[in-house]
Amino acid sequence: MESVLRDPVTAYVAIGANLGDALQTVVWAFEALAHLPDTHVTGRSRLYRTAPHEAQGPDFVNAVAQIETRLTAPAVLDALQALENQAGRQRPYPNAPRTLDLDLLFYGQARMDSARLTLPHPRWRERAFVLYPLADLAQDKVRAEDLARVSGQGVRVLPEGKP
Repeated sequence: MESVLRDPVTAYVAIGANLGDALQTVVWAFEALAHLPDTHVTGRSRLYRTAPHEAQGPDFVNAVAQIETRLTAPAVLDALQALENQAGRQRPYPNAPRTLDLDLLFYGQARMDSARLTLPHPRWRERAFVLYPLADLAQDKVRAEDLARVSGQGVRVLPEGKP
């Protein structure tokens, strides 16, 4: 199967970290995404501090990146998992604290449901740590009722560069 497309696709990647220097890791992730082959970062949300939701450990630093890529969706997933591993991601148990978590939220208009990848991400509307930063970049995807539903999940904008 081809791993590179002729025409670029707009995709959105959720970025999160709650171990180590989470703020620096999220900033690093934006830069690392910009260095993926056939990929450009075309938008960066603000940074958010969020309480763990269906996860454990300290608060997260979260963001969303908008990318233009010619990589296929499975190739993007492979690249994201490689970046997580490079950042020291461990998976000792479900929802464990993490040095870096990268989720492919949307890949153009693609709809996919496989054992390995579901697009759009199946729980994106349930998570404040996705909805608030996504709204910074793609207001047309985030409805007011979505934000209202997750408003109690503990999310706040970080002043630039502050934990």
